[in-house]
Amino acid sequence: MATLAHILTKTADEHGERPAVRLDDSVLSYTELRVAAQRVTALLRARGIGPGDRVGLVLPNVPAFPVLFYGAVAAGAVVVPMNPLLKAREVQYYLEDAGASIVFAWHAMTDESRAAAQSVGIECVTVDPADFTDLLGEHEPADDVVDRDDEDTVVLLYTSGTTGQPKGAELTHANLVSNAALTAETLVRLEPDDVVMGCLPLFHCFGLTCGLNAAVSAGACLTLIPRFDPAKALEVVGRDKVTVFEGVPTMYSAMLNVPDSDSYDVSSLRTCISGGAAMPVEVMRNFEDAFGCIVLEGYGLSETSPVASFNKPDQERKPGSIGVPVRGVEMRVLDDDGNDVGDGEVGEIAIRGENVMKGYWGSEDATREAIPDGWFRTGDMARQDEDGYYFIVDRKKDLIIRGGYNVYPREVEEALYEHGSVAEVAVIGVADAELGEEVGAAVALKPDAQASEDELREFAKEQLAAYKYPRHVWIVDELPKGPTGKILRREVNAPESVEAVGSEPVSG
Repeated sequence: MATLAHILTKTADEHGERPAVRLDDSVLSYTELRVAAQRVTALLRARGIGPGDRVGLVLPNVPAFPVLFYGAVAAGAVVVPMNPLLKAREVQYYLEDAGASIVFAWHAMTDESRAAAQSVGIECVTVDPADFTDLLGEHEPADDVVDRDDEDTVVLLYTSGTTGQPKGAELTHANLVSNAALTAETLVRLEPDDVVMGCLPLFHCFGLTCGLNAAVSAGACLTLIPRFDPAKALEVVGRDKVTVFEGVPTMYSAMLNVPDSDSYDVSSLRTCISGGAAMPVEVMRNFEDAFGCIVLEGYGLSETSPVASFNKPDQERKPGSIGVPVRGVEMRVLDDDGNDVGDGEVGEIAIRGENVMKGYWGSEDATREAIPDGWFRTGDMARQDEDGYYFIVDRKKDLIIRGGYNVYPREVEEALYEHGSVAEVAVIGVADAELGEEVGAAVALKPDAQASEDELREFAKEQLAAYKYPRHVWIVDELPKGPTGKILRREVNAPESVEAVGSEPVSG
């Protein structure tokens, strides 16, 4: 199997003059992307960095990211992508844990990375567009690509670390090449004249695989937005004639709530992809109605490169479902003892296939716990219907146990999303002396919309069993989100003033 660097070389040979990466008026053709990446390879070699060495990237979605990424990969290095909003202490942890030899940091956010690099004792290269071009110009393009085995690690992608320190998922050339290819060929069906919206962070697996690597494998154009803004995204769709939009549910919701969203030209869109979190069915329906575009929902994790299942365009689509396993992937739903559950029963998703990571960097124990028998345990609870479609119920760790009854936050969130004033919602467990946990909901309203906490509570009460509806409801300006825009339930806390209202018997 070819490496990721070979994929760029092949595409540049076939589609050299076609646009590869765009950021507003700045456009790199595939030939220009390849040559710039070759200069990065030469720069790294001049610093003694080669096969297996770790290279940190701390950049937003700018053309320098793919240039550095493919240049490092061609040198045989392992790329460690990081969120440019990280603080020095966090960057230092990644650099130390990965054993990085060098880090490249975007000029507007370089102070934290420089401080971290100094603590670790490695070089930090500031990436400023003008100066960086001059720096690359000092090196003649290295037109050879280092051969690497399929199972060699190419990216260390650190997980969010919901418990303990983040762990580095070792993703191999085979993992990422195959996942990008199936995304381009069978899921999104990319062609060279397609334009893919690049608003998902490239330092995140969703944006890296389904955006950048999939676009390069097909010879399509990736148009970048450094930081997501819903109005800007709609503007870019019209300006660049975007055909494929990839995002997380909060992005779709935000675009729906742009005040004059119907004034933007989105006629070029043919496919929208949603992942990273479960998309509320109400948001999906409203988006499709407003923009006349089908939304296909998929599922995956950093440890699975990321795509594991998808609602395929040539098969029945079931709203609310994450679809069926993709090519080269198997999925099961297991109980706590590792046994398959029956159709319709809830269990933990386990995955096996060419997309599953090699393991967690430097942690055999964590790897063995996550993949005890060849099947990766995801921590996501789901059920499978009679047609083989999977439906996420919730994260295993997010389960609320109210008086012995299991309450899955997503089900409560789905009900609240049906209220016309609700823009976003996160449901969490709130400590309760009598029941153990009570159901709580943090709600952000749509612009200019009005709804009281009592109204929202009563609305949910009408939709859900008595033990499920949220007794605690509080309205917030916005909900905490991760780098992709995914709502972070673990960072949602109930205010001290919250009091339970109308507690019915648990058996209700």
